[in-house]
Amino acid sequence: MAVLQVLSVVLAGLLAGEELIVRWGVQPALRTLGDRAHVEARVALVRTLRIAVPMLMLPTVIAAAAVLITDATTVRWAGAALLAAFLLFSFLGTVPINMKVIDWHADNPPADWRATVRRWERIDVFRSSAAVLAFICFAIAA
Repeated sequence: MAVLQVLSVVLAGLLAGEELIVRWGVQPALRTLGDRAHVEARVALVRTLRIAVPMLMLPTVIAAAAVLITDATTVRWAGAALLAAFLLFSFLGTVPINMKVIDWHADNPPADWRATVRRWERIDVFRSSAAVLAFICFAIAA
């Protein structure tokens, strides 16, 4: 069981770290680019992260659920709830936007692309925060 707890914390930490860097590292850097470069970079990031994030997200959820089943505590329940919030913000918020972004063309982005980016960023504040707070809960519980 200790191995499963460590695995759960490590995976949650990796997910939180990835989310933290995308939100507070990559997104501000994208804002400094010109329109064409911004759109190109955003599309490239979506293409990469739509594979990488689920590869980390799924094992994190499975490990967290397994630990919760074997050793439920209030802090683990809080972490699980935050992980569930992360998933909801992802699947109801950023994923649908990313599905549109992947079809953008730097030469002719949609007229509302900046508004779409701002909407994505607002949702991602909650999404990334939920991942970081879930990791903190799982670390405390371990």
